Amino acid sequence: MSPHSHHHVHRSPGGRKARLSEDRLRRRVVWLLTAALVPIMVALGAGAVVLWPDSTHGDVTLSSVTGDAPGTRYVLARTEGVQPYDCQGIGSGPDTTVRCAHVTVTVTSGPDRGERVTVDVDPNVRKSGIAPGDELRLARFKAIGGLPASYVFVDFARSAPLVWLAAAFALLVVAVARFRGLAALVGLALSFGVLIKFMIPALLSGEDPLAVALVGCGAIMLVLLYLAHGISIRTTTALIGTLFGLAASAALGTWAVSAAHLTGVGSEDDQTLTAVAGQVQLSGLLLAGIVVASLGILNDVTVTQASAVWELRELNPDATPRRLFAGAMRIGRDHIASSVYTIVFAYAGAALPVLLLINLSQRPLDTILTGEALGQEIVRTLVGSIGLVLSVPLTTAVGVALVRFARGSTSSAVTPSPAVMHTTPSSAP
Repeated sequence: MSPHSHHHVHRSPGGRKARLSEDRLRRRVVWLLTAALVPIMVALGAGAVVLWPDSTHGDVTLSSVTGDAPGTRYVLARTEGVQPYDCQGIGSGPDTTVRCAHVTVTVTSGPDRGERVTVDVDPNVRKSGIAPGDELRLARFKAIGGLPASYVFVDFARSAPLVWLAAAFALLVVAVARFRGLAALVGLALSFGVLIKFMIPALLSGEDPLAVALVGCGAIMLVLLYLAHGISIRTTTALIGTLFGLAASAALGTWAVSAAHLTGVGSEDDQTLTAVAGQVQLSGLLLAGIVVASLGILNDVTVTQASAVWELRELNPDATPRRLFAGAMRIGRDHIASSVYTIVFAYAGAALPVLLLINLSQRPLDTILTGEALGQEIVRTLVGSIGLVLSVPLTTAVGVALVRFARGSTSSAVTPSPAVMHTTPSSAP
């Protein structure tokens, strides 16, 4: 006969009470977060109603600047031949010429479809590599006084490559991120809807640019985060960090634009906007641009930081809040460093023509750096970077405080209590 054991499993009577207590506390936290978010959502809705654009900007057009005559249409054409010739233009001197080109095209849309016409292009277009088979966009001026309709080169038609590039991006996002990638794309489309249908018309109507930016960006964040990442305490943590970063960027940007006396008129486009839409507040528009530019990088940082807290908690359920915060901040510091580089180089890339002109300028460096054009980029970069840096510790702290209440947490208070194992030896007869 051989001895064997009988295992009796006894559940800890305190474990069930602890789980029930933790569930009640989790529900209270969820209700508290909901109670905090509802006023924000109501404020965003009220702001959208108050700032909703009227139709007064509908009469504002660029026709007086671009020279479009009544009846002008834009049509597509296919290049058939290119014949260079010497001409006077940008880059030529009194005794020198540059190479322009006569371009023969076949009109592929509009009332003259199938007709062959000739248009002239400047040296920059010719040097870009225009060749037979290229798709062009032309302006068609209607016939006047017995003269036939005339055509002028406007730009290359880039629809096909852009559509293919966008399709490749969407397919890769869905293939790699799957449902979340699809949700992010849907959220991105809705965000563009907010930008095009609300923010831009409201700005053109003369509404306060900062208010428009905060309402629009807040609405975009609510849609993007919950649609792409799901409704959860972790997503709410990222949302809190993002809203805080936007508020910090808006407050600091308001001070910086005022203290630096930035007018918002730093380029020819700004001057054109002043001429045709004088109701737009350009200094406020600069501030709105700072807030919108901060949105994407803030979203990236706060979502990553919230995820870091959750993953570290999953790997070490027994970590103290202090240790969890320290571990997540180590990740956050790396993210801050890389994100600051991203912001700086992104703005440097956008301002590359300005930087080239600066290199050719003979003015003192401090005069150039503090000028309107470059001063705007410096303020935009610094304000965005400061908002990003401030959002990291706040998001981390909120995440550390809330992670134990998340559904599926590995906290000992919310997982089944361990069984108490008893072994009783016995013998078979």
